[in-house]
Amino acid sequence: MSTSILVVDDETDLEILLIQKFRKQIREGMLRFLFAHDGIEALAVLAANQDVDMVLSDINMPRMDGLSLLAKLQEKDQDLSTIIVSAYSDMANIRTAMNRGAYDFVTKPIDFPDLEATIVKTIHHVEALREAQRRQAAAEQARASLSRYFSPNLAERLASSVNVLDLGGTRREVASLFTDLAGFTTLVETIEPQVLGPLLNDYIVGMTDIVFAHEGTVAKIIGDALHVLFGAPSDQPDHASRAVACSLALDVFAGSFREHWSRKGIPLGHTRIGAHAGPAVVGNFGGGRFFDYSAYGDTINVAARLEAANKTLGTRICVSGSVAAKVQGFCGRPVGDLVLRGRSEPIRAFEPLDASRCASPETQAYIEAFEKLEARDPGAIASFAALVGRNAEDRLASFHLKRLLNGETNMTIIL
Repeated sequence: MSTSILVVDDETDLEILLIQKFRKQIREGMLRFLFAHDGIEALAVLAANQDVDMVLSDINMPRMDGLSLLAKLQEKDQDLSTIIVSAYSDMANIRTAMNRGAYDFVTKPIDFPDLEATIVKTIHHVEALREAQRRQAAAEQARASLSRYFSPNLAERLASSVNVLDLGGTRREVASLFTDLAGFTTLVETIEPQVLGPLLNDYIVGMTDIVFAHEGTVAKIIGDALHVLFGAPSDQPDHASRAVACSLALDVFAGSFREHWSRKGIPLGHTRIGAHAGPAVVGNFGGGRFFDYSAYGDTINVAARLEAANKTLGTRICVSGSVAAKVQGFCGRPVGDLVLRGRSEPIRAFEPLDASRCASPETQAYIEAFEKLEARDPGAIASFAALVGRNAEDRLASFHLKRLLNGETNMTIIL
């Protein structure tokens, strides 16, 4: 790697001597010399040559001396290694130069072997600085990349990890969460872009802020839809609990957001959320120009289909039994045994509830009605009818009532 040295000295003989003494290094492209005859000319040369690595400067020069040049370089915060040349008797000025950031000094008359050794030492110092800058740039790039997916505190932690962005996946236990804003495609076709932009931006920012608050990983954002992971890239033994807590918080935000825009005359659909827990292959996949932090496996597919199941069930949040089983003190309404698209075996699903709804008489009445349904008790029809009579907005109770009235008596729901 070539090193560029700016020599600042009003003695023109020094230019000839340096070119002669270092002609081999110049010819081989190891060194490149630029010359200026005082501090003012040196600043102009530096402005025109941003790749200068080192300055070799005399102290005593007309117009602007070496000490004044050092002061100017300090003001400009230019990261240059400077070697000061002066008479040995001028130690006071040499000390001032060192205090102003000079890296080293040589004395006149110049001992060229000593000068060469000093330049070599300074080159090593420059290379060390370059390496530190490269490492810092790599860390900043890693931090910027990680911030696309992870909460700020997790991104900061991971940015210092070696090979965090290496391609390839690992098998992990995760909770996978999907969200989708109902009717978004229709909305895009009916409102102006200048309205859609702020709406979508505020929605995504609000949703991802909640995900990050629960230390989740945003694996994908497609339009209005989010795919979120808990338990990746770092282990989270409570990944299922985080997924449920995050789902409830997302539901509250989405409801408030929907009401806000409804008051402005723009009807938004509900945000539907699905979550499932299990093994998945997680990591960076792609190539040299592009990478995609993602997760693959049945766990991911089931979570996506549970999100879609909300549309049929009338729920806004639907989580699998594997999620519910991992959450200590889980509270929610059982939905039934769902046979999801592409699967033959049913999985038990639940609608998670917050603490206030969990303790309500309506929830207890639903659970009692569901137990009758599970036991094929004919009284289940009356129990669900009473629930719908008290709250016509309870779409899950309405869903079960319709099934019972249509003659279905088991817990298996084919979607």
